[in-house]
Amino acid sequence: MAIKQTTNLLQFCDSFSESHKNQFTYEGKRALFDYLEQYSDDTGEDVELDIIALCCEYTEYENMEELQKNYTSIKNMEDLEDHTMVIKIENSEAFIIAQF
Repeated sequence: MAIKQTTNLLQFCDSFSESHKNQFTYEGKRALFDYLEQYSDDTGEDVELDIIALCCEYTEYENMEELQKNYTSIKNMEDLEDHTMVIKIENSEAFIIAQF
């Protein structure tokens, strides 16, 4: 048996412990929350709130230049999207990627 709890954006953001609170900006947490909520709606599957797993699976970057320090073979956003899932952050050059 599993216990399930519906989480809103505020609860989601608050779930990041002291050691993980800076893993994502507020805007990044909002984009990740929206993505996970949409994924759940689209698939009909619940998404487990596992902050450590989210911090391991996803990384937020300020811009393409920051990402290219870690992934020198990536030349542009289209190239990145060919390699992994990208969550764009509204009104910003920032984005979150699924690690690859």
